[in-house]
Parts: sequence; C-alpha cells; structure tokens
Amino acid sequence: MNFIRKVFEKKVDESTHRQFTRFGKGEYKGRFFLGFTKTKKIKVKSSFEFANDLVEIAAGFGEARVSGIVLSKKDISEDMSKKGIQCNAESKKGGLYYENQIPVQDLKPAQTLELEKASYFSLLDIEGEDFRVKMKKKLPKPGKDERKIDDKFCQLEADEKYCSKIKEDLFWDLPEVKKASIKHSVIIGSIIMPQGEKDYAKIRELSKRKGKLIRHIDADGQTTQKETTFEA
Repeated sequence: MNFIRKVFEKKVDESTHRQFTRFGKGEYKGRFFLGFTKTKKIKVKSSFEFANDLVEIAAGFGEARVSGIVLSKKDISEDMSKKGIQCNAESKKGGLYYENQIPVQDLKPAQTLELEKASYFSLLDIEGEDFRVKMKKKLPKPGKDERKIDDKFCQLEADEKYCSKIKEDLFWDLPEVKKASIKHSVIIGSIIMPQGEKDYAKIRELSKRKGKLIRHIDADGQTTQKETTFEA
C-alpha cells in the first residue's frame, strides 16, 4: 500500500512519516505527482516520492536486472552480501545517509524487496521480461515552487496484464480509465516536536506534521478531489 493511501485510510507508519519530513508549516501545491496511461502497455510516471513504491510493485512482477543507488541510514553492504546482493557503500553524505551503489545484477523478487526495505530511498533501474522501471539518481532539493516538481523522476512501463496490480497500489480510487493524472496539495498547520530531544537532526527527523492532504484527480478529463486530515 503506497503512503498516500495509508494517509487516507488512517494507517500512517514510519514510511509515511518519512514523506512529510521535508515540509515546514505552510501550503505546498502540486506534490506527490502520479500519471497513468493505458494503451497496449501500462505507463506510469511520478515524482520522486513514489520511488520505493514502484520498486515494491516491480519486484512483484518477477526476476529482473537491477542497478542504481540505494540511500540508507546505515551501511547495508554486509547485510546485502549475505543475501546474495552486490552493494558497495560510500560514507554518509552530509551526515544524513549512506549512498549504496548497486551494480548491474540479476535479482529475484525477494532480493529486490530486501533492497527496498533497507533503504531510505531506492533509486533503481529495474528491467524484467515485460516490465521496466527507470529513475533519476539524485533526490531533488526541498522547495515550495510547484513548477519545479519533476513529474518524470520515476517511470514504469509494463505489460497490460499488470494493470490491476498497478491500479490497486497507486490508483486505487480511480474508475477504469485510459489516462489519468493526480497531484496533491499538502497543508501543514502545525509541527509537533518530540519532547526532551535537543539534537536538531533528530528533532527534524522525529517531528510530526499535522495538517490536511488534498488529492486532485483528472481521469479521462473528469476532475474530482478528495481530502483528509493527517498527523505523520
């Protein structure tokens, strides 16, 4: 289940919280972009926040050739090696995370999922028999300008037989459509600080955002929106 659905279904967890740590108080428009096109193949494009969701979806499709970068809070190279995954860790960048280089290799679905589970963000290229995922390898800088949102940071192309799985994971609230785009407005009303914590980095990481999430949907030219409150 992707993090947006978790917010709407009140099932917020650590992976959901992580998506909101970049936001201060205020309103942010055009966030968490998703695009869907159905022809002979299914094509999905998204902003960077859905990187891990797309890795998890692609892993469910089968064995694949995988490469790219996995960002993690600790050195995962030894743990991945025990699971048959090549992973070369570099030191933390700016004290925030390790940049783990994943050389080209063939991985089973369970191995691809291990990379995703160990990551803060999985920025991977994945290519299987009838599906592929492409991602950019550098996270964008935080900002309020919706015009700078990269709506092609992640791209998935898959056989039509995977349509129901993709829709269930990312477009669960859409009817049968040929083309759709979804954006979200994030309104942060307050930030709840962890009590007793003095380390600024940990305060930033542990603080919860409280506000409203508005989902703007364009499905075959028909526009709708829904909203929910959240604390994450």
